[in-house]
Amino acid sequence: MHKLTLTLSATALVLGGGVAYANHHGGNHRGGADADGDGTVTSAEHQAHVAQRFEKMDANGDGVLNAADREARRAQRFARIDTDGDGELTQAEMDAHRAERKARMEERRAKRFARLDTDNSGGISQAEMAAGRESARERRGKRGGKAMRGHHGGKRGMRLLKRADTDGDKAVTRAEFTAFADRRFQRMDANGDGSVTAAERQAARQQMRERRNERRGARKQN
Repeated sequence: MHKLTLTLSATALVLGGGVAYANHHGGNHRGGADADGDGTVTSAEHQAHVAQRFEKMDANGDGVLNAADREARRAQRFARIDTDGDGELTQAEMDAHRAERKARMEERRAKRFARLDTDNSGGISQAEMAAGRESARERRGKRGGKAMRGHHGGKRGMRLLKRADTDGDKAVTRAEFTAFADRRFQRMDANGDGSVTAAERQAARQQMRERRNERRGARKQN
């Protein structure tokens, strides 16, 4: 069954408008669109980021996003784990892969701890914890809110891909992908100056939240 079940978090990252776009693009978060980290995404930064994301998602390099890319990514993941390239995963290879993932997680935890432990005492005080929470709130404010994760983010990514697939052929071409992302950018650019500020991203997020609540209210009435 050919579905557009691609890397949905990556899809929503680019196409998500006032939610995912705002969440990840501000402040050059994880290689986001705000390349210079000034809190404003220019049209040039947006175009460069959209092109970069499409290239990354188009796993087989055929110029379209479809079920074949999903299979290509699976093959790539398998090949990374299959270190001896014999086409089979041994217990040792799977254990090594799990150990590698665990090591990356531990490294991220250590970095988070170090950021909180501002006096390098080896422990986190209540004041440091409070400062960390405040810093996190400020970062979320600049990016436009919390990141979209998990099941709900995946469902939203699916909906966005289907909307981008304007001819309904279950494949998103580069032109469709770019056009959809551009429309989202233009809607967020409230003053039409060719740049999207943190305030505009936040406003777009609020508008989307209000529309979502209206739809939920209408469904409950029905």
